[in-house]
Amino acid sequence: MKTIINLGILSVAAIAISACAKQPDEIAAIPMESSMYAGQSCSYLGQTKVKLSQDLASLSAEQKSAASGDALGVFLLGLPLSSMSGGDKEAAISVTKGKIDAIDQEMARKHCPM
Repeated sequence: MKTIINLGILSVAAIAISACAKQPDEIAAIPMESSMYAGQSCSYLGQTKVKLSQDLASLSAEQKSAASGDALGVFLLGLPLSSMSGGDKEAAISVTKGKIDAIDQEMARKHCPM
């Protein structure tokens, strides 16, 4: 009986920890086609990259807060509270990183100043 209870506790802990928000630097970019920016000028690409970089910085700050909140929530209650309340920005960060990578590829292809 004690083994079953311990196994149950370990299972709940593993699920709770796996549901925690990742740190922003642990989140991979979603690959995107650079062709979506093919018709754009170097100036436009540069401006768009600056805007996306600002968005990424904001999302990263929110994600760091969510990861910290999840760590505290799991420690105190066994629940990743920030992720459960919609604080996890992993998808948005992945997409934004992918767009920045696609812009970088297109800027390199066009020999734009970076």
